[in-house]
Amino acid sequence: MTRTLLKGATIINEGKEFTSDVLIEGTTIAKIGTNLSIDGVVEEINCEGLLLLPGCIDDQVHFREPGLTHKGTIATESWAAIAGGITSFMEMPNTVPNALTQTLLQDKYDIAATSSYANYSFFMGASNDNLEEVLKTDPKTVCGVKIFMGSSTGNMLVDHTETLEALFSQVPMLIATHCEDEATVKANLAHYKELYGENIPVTAHPLIRSEEACYLSSSKAVELAKKHNTRLHILHISTGKETHLFDNSIPLEQKRITAEACVHHLWFSDADYETKGNFIKWNPAVKTAADRDEIWKAVLEDRIDVIATDHAPHTLEEKSQAYMQAPSGGPLVQHALLAMLEAADQGKISRVRVVEKMAHAVATMFQIEKRGYIREGYFADIVLVNPNTKTAVTKESLRYKCGWSPFEGVEFKNSIDSTFVNGKLVYKNGLDLRIEQAGMRMTFAR
Repeated sequence: MTRTLLKGATIINEGKEFTSDVLIEGTTIAKIGTNLSIDGVVEEINCEGLLLLPGCIDDQVHFREPGLTHKGTIATESWAAIAGGITSFMEMPNTVPNALTQTLLQDKYDIAATSSYANYSFFMGASNDNLEEVLKTDPKTVCGVKIFMGSSTGNMLVDHTETLEALFSQVPMLIATHCEDEATVKANLAHYKELYGENIPVTAHPLIRSEEACYLSSSKAVELAKKHNTRLHILHISTGKETHLFDNSIPLEQKRITAEACVHHLWFSDADYETKGNFIKWNPAVKTAADRDEIWKAVLEDRIDVIATDHAPHTLEEKSQAYMQAPSGGPLVQHALLAMLEAADQGKISRVRVVEKMAHAVATMFQIEKRGYIREGYFADIVLVNPNTKTAVTKESLRYKCGWSPFEGVEFKNSIDSTFVNGKLVYKNGLDLRIEQAGMRMTFAR
Protein backbone atom coordinates (compact mmCIF):
# COMPACT_ATOMS: atom_id res chain seq x y z
CA MET A 1 0.00 0.00 0.00
CA THR A 2 1.32 3.42 -1.02
CA ARG A 3 1.69 5.88 1.85
CA THR A 4 2.19 9.62 1.33
CA LEU A 5 2.59 12.24 4.03
CA LEU A 6 1.72 15.82 3.08
CA LYS A 7 3.54 18.02 5.61
CA GLY A 8 2.70 21.52 6.80
CA ALA A 9 0.02 22.54 4.30
CA THR A 10 -2.55 25.26 4.92
CA ILE A 11 -5.74 23.24 4.80
CA ILE A 12 -8.94 24.95 3.66
CA ASN A 13 -11.81 22.74 4.73
CA GLU A 14 -15.24 22.99 6.36
CA GLY A 15 -15.13 26.74 6.94
CA LYS A 16 -11.60 26.92 8.36
CA GLU A 17 -8.01 27.55 7.31
CA PHE A 18 -5.39 25.82 9.45
CA THR A 19 -1.94 24.27 9.17
CA SER A 20 -1.73 20.50 9.41
CA ASP A 21 -0.33 17.30 7.95
CA VAL A 22 -2.33 14.75 5.95
CA LEU A 23 -1.43 11.07 5.66
CA ILE A 24 -2.67 9.23 2.59
CA GLU A 25 -2.75 5.43 2.73
CA GLY A 26 -3.79 3.69 -0.46
CA THR A 27 -6.89 5.44 -1.77
CA THR A 28 -7.95 7.22 1.41
CA ILE A 29 -7.03 9.88 3.95
CA ALA A 30 -5.75 7.94 6.96
CA LYS A 31 -4.86 10.71 9.38
CA ILE A 32 -5.00 14.49 9.77
CA GLY A 33 -2.93 16.19 12.45
CA THR A 34 -0.02 18.44 13.31
CA ASN A 35 3.56 17.16 13.37
CA LEU A 36 2.61 13.66 12.30
CA SER A 37 5.43 11.14 12.62
CA ILE A 38 4.78 7.97 10.67
CA ASP A 39 6.62 4.68 11.07
CA GLY A 40 7.49 2.58 8.07
CA VAL A 41 7.90 3.41 4.41
CA VAL A 42 6.24 6.68 3.49
CA GLU A 43 6.84 9.33 0.85
CA GLU A 44 7.00 12.72 2.52
CA ILE A 45 6.11 15.90 0.60
CA ASN A 46 6.86 19.33 2.03
CA CYS A 47 3.71 21.42 1.55
CA GLU A 48 4.71 24.54 3.48
CA GLY A 49 3.33 27.60 1.72
CA LEU A 50 0.79 25.54 -0.22
CA LEU A 51 -2.99 25.48 0.18
CA LEU A 52 -4.54 22.01 0.54
CA LEU A 53 -8.14 21.71 -0.66
CA PRO A 54 -10.55 18.85 -1.26
CA GLY A 55 -10.73 18.13 -4.97
CA CYS A 56 -13.47 20.08 -6.75
CA ILE A 57 -16.56 18.21 -7.91
CA ASP A 58 -18.03 19.57 -11.15
CA ASP A 59 -21.72 18.72 -11.39
CA GLN A 60 -22.07 19.73 -15.04
CA VAL A 61 -19.71 18.87 -17.87
CA HIS A 62 -20.03 17.77 -21.50
CA PHE A 63 -17.01 15.59 -22.32
CA ARG A 64 -18.42 14.69 -25.78
CA GLU A 65 -17.92 10.93 -25.77
CA PRO A 66 -19.36 8.99 -27.52
CA GLY A 67 -20.18 10.48 -30.91
CA LEU A 68 -18.59 13.93 -30.70
CA THR A 69 -15.02 12.95 -30.01
CA HIS A 70 -13.55 15.44 -32.48
CA LYS A 71 -14.41 18.02 -29.78
CA GLY A 72 -13.20 16.09 -26.74
CA THR A 73 -13.16 12.71 -25.03
CA ILE A 74 -13.54 11.50 -21.47
CA ALA A 75 -9.78 10.97 -21.41
CA THR A 76 -8.75 14.38 -22.79
CA GLU A 77 -11.22 16.46 -20.82
CA SER A 78 -10.71 14.63 -17.52
CA TRP A 79 -6.98 15.09 -18.09
CA ALA A 80 -7.62 18.84 -18.33
CA ALA A 81 -9.88 18.70 -15.28
CA ILE A 82 -7.24 17.24 -12.96
CA ALA A 83 -4.81 19.95 -14.06
CA GLY A 84 -7.42 22.41 -12.81
CA GLY A 85 -8.03 20.73 -9.45
CA ILE A 86 -11.31 19.09 -10.47
CA THR A 87 -11.10 15.49 -9.27
CA SER A 88 -14.69 14.38 -9.92
CA PHE A 89 -17.26 15.19 -12.60
CA MET A 90 -20.86 14.52 -13.58
CA GLU A 91 -21.37 14.35 -17.33
CA MET A 92 -24.45 15.18 -19.35
CA PRO A 93 -26.46 12.83 -21.61
CA ASN A 94 -26.53 14.85 -24.85
CA THR A 95 -23.76 12.85 -26.48
CA VAL A 96 -24.37 10.88 -29.69
CA PRO A 97 -26.33 8.74 -29.34
CA ASN A 98 -28.13 10.48 -26.47
CA ALA A 99 -27.99 8.51 -23.20
CA LEU A 100 -31.72 7.73 -23.20
CA THR A 101 -31.54 4.01 -22.38
CA GLN A 102 -29.84 2.14 -19.56
CA THR A 103 -27.66 0.36 -22.13
CA LEU A 104 -26.42 3.62 -23.64
CA LEU A 105 -25.83 5.04 -20.16
CA GLN A 106 -23.77 1.98 -19.23
CA ASP A 107 -21.72 2.39 -22.40
CA LYS A 108 -20.46 5.72 -21.05
CA TYR A 109 -19.57 4.20 -17.69
CA ASP A 110 -17.63 1.48 -19.51
CA ILE A 111 -15.61 4.08 -21.43
CA ALA A 112 -14.83 6.04 -18.27
CA ALA A 113 -13.77 2.92 -16.37
CA THR A 114 -10.76 2.51 -18.67
CA SER A 115 -9.97 6.11 -19.58
CA SER A 116 -10.95 8.67 -16.94
CA TYR A 117 -8.28 10.46 -14.92
CA ALA A 118 -10.96 11.79 -12.55
CA ASN A 119 -13.87 10.25 -10.68
CA TYR A 120 -17.05 10.14 -12.72
CA SER A 121 -20.79 9.84 -12.85
CA PHE A 122 -23.19 10.26 -15.77
CA PHE A 123 -26.70 11.68 -15.88
CA MET A 124 -29.49 9.62 -17.35
CA GLY A 125 -31.25 11.54 -20.11
CA ALA A 126 -34.99 12.19 -20.34
CA SER A 127 -37.01 12.66 -23.51
CA ASN A 128 -40.70 12.91 -24.32
CA ASP A 129 -40.96 9.14 -24.67
CA ASN A 130 -38.50 7.26 -22.42
CA LEU A 131 -40.08 7.46 -18.95
CA GLU A 132 -39.91 3.67 -18.50
CA GLU A 133 -36.13 3.72 -19.08
CA VAL A 134 -35.65 6.72 -16.80
CA LEU A 135 -37.43 4.95 -13.93
CA LYS A 136 -34.93 2.06 -14.13
CA THR A 137 -32.07 4.38 -13.10
CA ASP A 138 -30.25 3.33 -9.94
CA PRO A 139 -30.03 6.32 -7.53
CA LYS A 140 -27.11 4.74 -5.67
CA THR A 141 -24.82 4.60 -8.71
CA VAL A 142 -26.10 7.40 -10.97
CA CYS A 143 -25.92 11.10 -10.06
CA GLY A 144 -29.30 12.13 -11.45
CA VAL A 145 -31.73 12.52 -14.33
CA LYS A 146 -31.25 15.40 -16.78
CA ILE A 147 -34.16 17.21 -18.41
CA PHE A 148 -33.58 19.75 -21.17
CA MET A 149 -36.49 22.18 -20.85
CA GLY A 150 -34.93 23.92 -23.86
CA SER A 151 -33.47 22.67 -27.13
CA SER A 152 -30.41 20.47 -27.21
CA THR A 153 -28.72 17.73 -29.21
CA GLY A 154 -31.04 15.10 -30.67
CA ASN A 155 -34.30 13.95 -29.08
CA MET A 156 -33.83 15.61 -25.72
CA LEU A 157 -36.18 18.60 -25.63
CA VAL A 158 -38.87 17.69 -23.09
CA ASP A 159 -41.75 20.03 -23.84
CA HIS A 160 -44.86 17.88 -23.39
CA THR A 161 -46.72 18.95 -20.25
CA GLU A 162 -47.88 15.41 -19.51
CA THR A 163 -44.30 14.11 -19.79
CA LEU A 164 -42.97 16.77 -17.43
CA GLU A 165 -45.74 16.00 -14.94
CA ALA A 166 -44.88 12.29 -15.11
CA LEU A 167 -41.15 12.87 -14.65
CA PHE A 168 -41.54 15.32 -11.78
CA SER A 169 -44.08 13.12 -10.02
CA GLN A 170 -42.46 9.70 -10.52
CA VAL A 171 -38.66 10.09 -10.60
CA PRO A 172 -37.47 9.45 -7.02
CA MET A 173 -33.95 10.86 -7.46
CA LEU A 174 -32.46 14.25 -8.26
CA ILE A 175 -33.68 15.87 -11.47
CA ALA A 176 -31.35 18.46 -13.03
CA THR A 177 -32.81 20.87 -15.55
CA HIS A 178 -31.63 23.16 -18.33
CA CYS A 179 -34.26 25.88 -18.27
CA GLU A 180 -34.94 28.07 -21.31
CA ASP A 181 -38.44 28.43 -22.75
CA GLU A 182 -38.24 27.17 -26.32
CA ALA A 183 -41.17 29.16 -27.68
CA THR A 184 -39.73 32.42 -26.36
CA VAL A 185 -36.28 31.69 -27.81
CA LYS A 186 -37.78 30.86 -31.22
CA ALA A 187 -39.87 34.04 -31.24
CA ASN A 188 -36.86 36.16 -30.31
CA LEU A 189 -34.74 34.48 -32.98
CA ALA A 190 -37.40 35.16 -35.62
CA HIS A 191 -37.41 38.83 -34.60
CA TYR A 192 -33.66 39.17 -35.00
CA LYS A 193 -33.72 37.32 -38.31
CA GLU A 194 -36.18 39.93 -39.55
CA LEU A 195 -33.73 42.64 -38.49
CA TYR A 196 -30.46 41.09 -39.65
CA GLY A 197 -31.25 38.11 -41.89
CA GLU A 198 -28.58 35.44 -41.40
CA ASN A 199 -26.03 38.02 -40.18
CA ILE A 200 -27.23 38.35 -36.60
CA PRO A 201 -24.43 39.77 -34.38
CA VAL A 202 -23.32 37.73 -31.39
CA THR A 203 -24.26 40.68 -29.17
CA ALA A 204 -27.89 39.66 -29.77
CA HIS A 205 -27.34 36.27 -28.12
CA PRO A 206 -28.46 37.34 -24.60
CA LEU A 207 -31.48 39.05 -26.16
CA ILE A 208 -32.50 35.95 -28.11
CA ARG A 209 -31.90 33.65 -25.15
CA SER A 210 -33.42 36.27 -22.93
CA GLU A 211 -34.18 36.81 -19.27
CA GLU A 212 -37.83 36.07 -20.04
CA ALA A 213 -36.97 32.73 -21.70
CA CYS A 214 -34.93 31.67 -18.69
CA TYR A 215 -37.37 32.82 -16.04
CA LEU A 216 -40.44 31.29 -17.69
CA SER A 217 -38.78 27.89 -17.78
CA SER A 218 -37.08 28.03 -14.36
CA SER A 219 -40.25 29.19 -12.63
CA LYS A 220 -42.18 26.39 -14.33
CA ALA A 221 -39.66 23.84 -13.06
CA VAL A 222 -39.89 25.22 -9.53
CA GLU A 223 -43.69 25.14 -9.70
CA LEU A 224 -43.67 21.49 -10.81
CA ALA A 225 -41.15 20.56 -8.11
CA LYS A 226 -43.21 22.19 -5.37
CA LYS A 227 -46.35 20.51 -6.65
CA HIS A 228 -44.79 17.02 -6.60
CA ASN A 229 -42.12 17.49 -3.89
CA THR A 230 -39.48 16.68 -6.52
CA ARG A 231 -35.77 16.84 -5.76
CA LEU A 232 -34.96 19.55 -8.33
CA HIS A 233 -31.61 21.10 -9.21
CA ILE A 234 -31.63 23.95 -11.75
CA LEU A 235 -28.41 24.30 -13.68
CA HIS A 236 -26.48 27.41 -14.83
CA ILE A 237 -28.60 30.27 -13.53
CA SER A 238 -27.89 33.25 -15.80
CA THR A 239 -30.25 36.02 -14.68
CA GLY A 240 -30.73 38.03 -11.54
CA LYS A 241 -34.49 37.51 -11.75
CA GLU A 242 -34.13 33.73 -11.49
CA THR A 243 -32.08 33.94 -8.30
CA HIS A 244 -35.19 35.01 -6.39
CA LEU A 245 -36.81 31.64 -7.08
CA PHE A 246 -34.52 30.11 -4.46
CA ASP A 247 -34.11 30.61 -0.73
CA ASN A 248 -31.66 29.95 2.08
CA SER A 249 -34.14 29.35 4.88
CA ILE A 250 -33.18 25.73 5.50
CA PRO A 251 -29.86 23.81 5.52
CA LEU A 252 -28.62 22.48 2.18
CA GLU A 253 -29.10 18.84 3.13
CA GLN A 254 -32.81 19.52 3.66
CA LYS A 255 -33.43 21.49 0.48
CA ARG A 256 -35.67 19.98 -2.19
CA ILE A 257 -34.92 22.72 -4.72
CA THR A 258 -31.34 23.84 -5.37
CA ALA A 259 -29.47 25.87 -7.98
CA GLU A 260 -26.10 26.12 -9.68
CA ALA A 261 -24.04 29.06 -10.92
CA CYS A 262 -21.39 28.59 -13.59
CA VAL A 263 -17.97 30.18 -13.77
CA HIS A 264 -18.65 32.00 -17.05
CA HIS A 265 -21.79 33.68 -15.67
CA LEU A 266 -19.74 34.83 -12.67
CA TRP A 267 -16.78 36.06 -14.73
CA PHE A 268 -18.03 37.52 -18.03
CA SER A 269 -20.83 39.94 -18.97
CA ASP A 270 -22.48 41.01 -22.22
CA ALA A 271 -19.81 43.71 -22.59
CA ASP A 272 -17.33 40.92 -23.35
CA TYR A 273 -19.09 39.84 -26.57
CA GLU A 274 -17.33 42.72 -28.36
CA THR A 275 -13.90 41.14 -27.79
CA LYS A 276 -14.69 37.47 -27.12
CA GLY A 277 -17.53 36.97 -29.63
CA ASN A 278 -18.64 33.36 -30.04
CA PHE A 279 -15.98 32.22 -27.59
CA ILE A 280 -18.31 33.23 -24.75
CA LYS A 281 -21.44 32.04 -26.55
CA TRP A 282 -23.15 29.68 -24.11
CA ASN A 283 -26.72 28.53 -23.52
CA PRO A 284 -28.06 30.09 -21.33
CA ALA A 285 -26.34 33.24 -22.51
CA VAL A 286 -23.90 35.41 -20.59
CA LYS A 287 -26.05 38.41 -19.76
CA THR A 288 -25.59 41.84 -18.14
CA ALA A 289 -23.17 42.94 -15.45
CA ALA A 290 -26.22 43.52 -13.24
CA ASP A 291 -27.24 39.88 -13.74
CA ARG A 292 -23.71 38.81 -12.90
CA ASP A 293 -23.80 40.85 -9.68
CA GLU A 294 -27.13 39.32 -8.68
CA ILE A 295 -25.80 35.80 -9.28
CA TRP A 296 -22.77 36.57 -7.09
CA LYS A 297 -25.11 37.87 -4.39
CA ALA A 298 -27.21 34.71 -4.54
CA VAL A 299 -24.08 32.54 -4.28
CA LEU A 300 -22.89 34.42 -1.21
CA GLU A 301 -26.35 34.28 0.38
CA ASP A 302 -26.68 30.53 -0.26
CA ARG A 303 -29.69 30.92 -2.52
CA ILE A 304 -27.42 29.42 -5.19
CA ASP A 305 -25.75 26.37 -3.75
CA VAL A 306 -22.88 25.27 -6.01
CA ILE A 307 -20.45 26.57 -8.62
CA ALA A 308 -19.75 24.46 -11.73
CA THR A 309 -18.40 24.87 -15.26
CA ASP A 310 -20.83 23.55 -17.89
CA HIS A 311 -17.59 22.63 -19.69
CA ALA A 312 -18.65 22.10 -23.31
CA PRO A 313 -15.81 22.12 -25.86
CA HIS A 314 -16.16 22.79 -29.58
CA THR A 315 -13.38 23.01 -32.13
CA LEU A 316 -11.75 26.31 -32.94
CA GLU A 317 -13.09 26.00 -36.49
CA GLU A 318 -16.65 25.52 -35.24
CA LYS A 319 -16.50 28.50 -32.88
CA SER A 320 -14.92 30.71 -35.55
CA GLN A 321 -18.01 30.54 -37.75
CA ALA A 322 -20.64 33.27 -37.97
CA TYR A 323 -22.96 33.62 -34.97
CA MET A 324 -25.80 31.57 -36.46
CA GLN A 325 -23.53 28.64 -37.29
CA ALA A 326 -21.23 28.69 -34.25
CA PRO A 327 -22.31 26.22 -31.54
CA SER A 328 -22.79 27.29 -27.92
CA GLY A 329 -20.43 26.19 -25.19
CA GLY A 330 -16.78 26.36 -24.25
CA PRO A 331 -14.01 24.62 -22.28
CA LEU A 332 -13.54 25.65 -18.63
CA VAL A 333 -12.44 22.79 -16.35
CA GLN A 334 -8.71 23.59 -16.44
CA HIS A 335 -9.12 27.10 -15.00
CA ALA A 336 -12.42 27.13 -13.09
CA LEU A 337 -10.89 26.78 -9.62
CA LEU A 338 -8.18 29.31 -10.46
CA ALA A 339 -10.83 31.77 -11.65
CA MET A 340 -12.75 31.45 -8.39
CA LEU A 341 -9.57 31.78 -6.31
CA GLU A 342 -8.85 34.92 -8.33
CA ALA A 343 -12.28 36.20 -7.30
CA ALA A 344 -11.31 35.42 -3.70
CA ASP A 345 -8.12 37.45 -4.10
CA GLN A 346 -10.29 40.29 -5.43
CA GLY A 347 -12.45 40.15 -2.29
CA LYS A 348 -15.61 38.86 -4.02
CA ILE A 349 -15.71 35.61 -2.05
CA SER A 350 -13.58 33.95 0.62
CA ARG A 351 -11.38 30.94 -0.09
CA VAL A 352 -13.36 28.82 2.38
CA ARG A 353 -16.53 29.68 0.45
CA VAL A 354 -14.91 28.71 -2.84
CA VAL A 355 -14.16 25.30 -1.35
CA GLU A 356 -17.68 25.08 0.03
CA LYS A 357 -19.32 25.87 -3.32
CA MET A 358 -17.01 23.74 -5.50
CA ALA A 359 -16.54 20.70 -3.25
CA HIS A 360 -18.47 20.46 0.05
CA ALA A 361 -21.87 21.60 -1.18
CA VAL A 362 -21.76 19.44 -4.30
CA ALA A 363 -20.97 16.36 -2.22
CA THR A 364 -23.72 17.18 0.28
CA MET A 365 -26.32 18.04 -2.33
CA PHE A 366 -25.79 14.91 -4.43
CA GLN A 367 -25.16 12.74 -1.33
CA ILE A 368 -21.82 11.61 -2.73
CA GLU A 369 -20.16 8.97 -0.59
CA LYS A 370 -16.80 9.86 1.01
CA ARG A 371 -15.78 12.72 -1.27
CA GLY A 372 -15.75 16.51 -1.21
CA TYR A 373 -14.15 16.95 2.23
CA ILE A 374 -10.75 16.52 3.87
CA ARG A 375 -11.77 13.91 6.40
CA GLU A 376 -10.19 10.74 7.76
CA GLY A 377 -11.64 7.72 5.96
CA TYR A 378 -12.62 9.75 2.89
CA PHE A 379 -11.10 9.17 -0.52
CA ALA A 380 -7.89 11.15 -0.97
CA ASP A 381 -9.06 13.57 -3.65
CA ILE A 382 -6.74 16.45 -2.84
CA VAL A 383 -5.54 19.61 -4.59
CA LEU A 384 -2.43 21.55 -3.62
CA VAL A 385 -2.53 25.20 -4.72
CA ASN A 386 0.48 27.51 -4.80
CA PRO A 387 -0.73 31.04 -3.96
CA ASN A 388 2.67 32.52 -4.82
CA THR A 389 3.08 31.21 -8.37
CA LYS A 390 1.09 32.70 -11.22
CA THR A 391 -0.63 30.86 -14.07
CA ALA A 392 -0.59 32.41 -17.54
CA VAL A 393 -3.29 30.95 -19.79
CA THR A 394 -1.69 30.28 -23.18
CA LYS A 395 -2.58 27.95 -26.02
CA GLU A 396 0.56 25.96 -25.29
CA SER A 397 -0.56 25.29 -21.71
CA LEU A 398 -4.04 24.02 -22.57
CA ARG A 399 -4.94 20.36 -22.18
CA TYR A 400 -8.31 20.52 -23.95
CA LYS A 401 -8.60 18.61 -27.19
CA CYS A 402 -10.22 21.68 -28.75
CA GLY A 403 -7.08 23.73 -28.10
CA TRP A 404 -8.60 27.05 -27.01
CA SER A 405 -9.95 28.75 -23.90
CA PRO A 406 -12.05 31.85 -23.19
CA PHE A 407 -9.42 32.67 -20.54
CA GLU A 408 -6.53 32.94 -23.01
CA GLY A 409 -4.45 35.98 -22.14
CA VAL A 410 -5.48 35.96 -18.47
CA GLU A 411 -2.84 35.57 -15.77
CA PHE A 412 -4.13 34.09 -12.53
CA LYS A 413 -2.37 34.80 -9.24
CA ASN A 414 -2.51 31.16 -8.10
CA SER A 415 -1.40 27.89 -9.68
CA ILE A 416 -2.32 24.25 -9.27
CA ASP A 417 0.76 22.58 -7.79
CA SER A 418 -0.47 18.99 -7.49
CA THR A 419 -3.63 16.91 -7.74
CA PHE A 420 -4.32 13.55 -6.10
CA VAL A 421 -7.21 11.32 -7.18
CA ASN A 422 -7.98 8.40 -4.87
CA GLY A 423 -4.53 8.79 -3.35
CA LYS A 424 -2.67 8.79 -6.68
CA LEU A 425 -0.60 11.78 -7.72
CA VAL A 426 -2.10 12.47 -11.14
CA TYR A 427 -0.86 16.02 -11.76
CA LYS A 428 2.32 17.82 -10.70
CA ASN A 429 3.37 21.28 -11.91
CA GLY A 430 2.30 20.69 -15.51
CA LEU A 431 4.17 17.41 -15.90
CA ASP A 432 2.59 14.76 -18.12
CA LEU A 433 2.24 12.04 -15.49
CA ARG A 434 -0.49 10.15 -17.40
CA ILE A 435 -1.46 7.98 -14.43
CA GLU A 436 -3.99 5.52 -15.85
CA GLN A 437 -7.30 4.48 -14.29
CA ALA A 438 -7.04 6.84 -11.35
CA GLY A 439 -10.73 7.73 -11.52
CA MET A 440 -13.46 5.70 -9.84
CA ARG A 441 -17.21 5.58 -10.32
CA MET A 442 -18.85 7.75 -7.68
CA THR A 443 -21.55 6.29 -5.46
CA PHE A 444 -24.37 8.03 -3.63
CA ALA A 445 -25.86 7.57 -0.15
CA ARG A 446 -29.48 7.35 -1.23
